[in-house]
Amino acid sequence: MRTSRSPHISGRWRRAGSTAVATSALVLAGLGTAVHATAATPDHVSAKAVATAVAKAHVQYQSACDATPKKGYAACNALRVTGGTTAFMEKQAALKGMTAKTLKPNASSASPTGYGPSDLQDAYGLTDASAANGSGETIAIVDAYDDPNAAADLATYRSYYGLSACTTANGCFKKVSQTGSTTSLPTADSGWAGEISLDLDMVSAIAPNAKILLVEASSSSMANLGKAVNEAVTLGAKFVSNSYGGSESSSDTSYDSSYFNHPGVAITVSAGDEGYGAEYPAASKYVTAVGGTKLSTSSNSRGWTETVWKTSSTEGTGSGCSSYDAKPSWQTDTGCTKRMISDVSAVADPATGVSVYDSYGSDGTGWNTYGGTSASSPIIASVYALAGTPGSSDYPAQYPYEDTTALNDVTSGNNGSCSTSYFCTAKSGYDGPTGLGTPEGLDAFTG
Repeated sequence: MRTSRSPHISGRWRRAGSTAVATSALVLAGLGTAVHATAATPDHVSAKAVATAVAKAHVQYQSACDATPKKGYAACNALRVTGGTTAFMEKQAALKGMTAKTLKPNASSASPTGYGPSDLQDAYGLTDASAANGSGETIAIVDAYDDPNAAADLATYRSYYGLSACTTANGCFKKVSQTGSTTSLPTADSGWAGEISLDLDMVSAIAPNAKILLVEASSSSMANLGKAVNEAVTLGAKFVSNSYGGSESSSDTSYDSSYFNHPGVAITVSAGDEGYGAEYPAASKYVTAVGGTKLSTSSNSRGWTETVWKTSSTEGTGSGCSSYDAKPSWQTDTGCTKRMISDVSAVADPATGVSVYDSYGSDGTGWNTYGGTSASSPIIASVYALAGTPGSSDYPAQYPYEDTTALNDVTSGNNGSCSTSYFCTAKSGYDGPTGLGTPEGLDAFTG
């Protein structure tokens, strides 16, 4: 796969098969000097100048699995960084007055280069809740195909960050097929394996005391993924994360009733990674649709700031007004008569991405940095788990609408152009790209 070697800061797209790659060179602003890994900056280049230049830089990344699924199928929404400088490294470089290390083209490394559990917990006001809550809850991850290294990779991630062991032997981790089998599993797939690692690691980061159930669909068809959702609920999960999506269709309402109508279960779905435009199953009226943000450190009282994630006109968090799905009663925006995406949001920009350990990836085995709304969906599912089991007849997607003040309102940025401004542009209060905002503790996710 080719990427640009332009010596200028840019963000254009190239297509290689069905995979989109965002490319941006790392250059010191106004100095014409490429950013390299060094122990210290030259005397004539200030640490502030380096930090400023790095902050303007982007990263190269690629879709973990098929970005253009055929009708009735879904693509995962995981984006793996393949080069550039991540937000975590920017932060560390700025703190140490050093230049940020430029990742190798395959982006795998011997140690993490993205946000870890303590970063994410701090950003979303969850540090105490993550330590104390979640025991006895089961968070299900639904993905397509098999990751044969899922358990081992999960153990590596949790060990590195000092989290308690979550294994099949101690009853914390379980992997099954869409029929519940632990032995007859789907065909392995390296792209979806990266997605699975991302999902498992985000659950671990936010709700380390919870049990994790991985349900692997036999293919990426909406029908098989839907059957995997049903199996997750049958096996007792009250929180189910779905980091995939596809084009809307007239079949969506039947999928709704067959696979996603589970009162008493918090079902989260990624809003998509292709910028403005509605996807399914995020458009289901029964789920919590999760948009994506760019998460950066800040000198404000929170210590963090967020804007809408947008890399280009075709890459960024999804949002939009559904063409088919009915609007749930609790969603009251007036510009869209049907279901509006999203409800809430969390970090998704690969340039401010999260650390993931994956040893079965197609190119980058080891520590990688990931973004995409595949990161935000399991984060929000895990926040629901920390908040406690939903009421048996509740649709937890309603909860954030009942306490909108308990969220970080994201008010800047956009994910494209649209005739109705809030469909694609952040504003005070509800908007499509970020919904009602990002977690600020648990109150907005408690019934």
